[in-house]
Amino acid sequence: MAAQRRSARLSLRQLAEQAGVSNPYLSQIERGLRKPSAEVLQQLATALRISAEQLYVRAGILDPQAHPSPSVEAAVLSDTSITERQKRVLLDVYASFARENAGDRAAEA
Repeated sequence: MAAQRRSARLSLRQLAEQAGVSNPYLSQIERGLRKPSAEVLQQLATALRISAEQLYVRAGILDPQAHPSPSVEAAVLSDTSITERQKRVLLDVYASFARENAGDRAAEA
């Protein structure tokens, strides 16, 4: 949880405020001293701008094998913080990298 918070560039206080929980409670969750409810995990996921399912997997509540991560394309398309044009550009760049890497793997074989 702390790593996800840091990757979102949020302080403990900022995440606690955005998720509607107290600083001490969030600190205890991050240190593994408390297990958050599904409702609190949902609030944290919303504040971190990731899916609740991803947070459940990272929190050890869901098995990652049974719940694979959503595709890059699905994640980009569902992101409401970027424009449609930005989504197209991101997907084009991603597809370009994927094609390039597939070619590299084929050449190595």
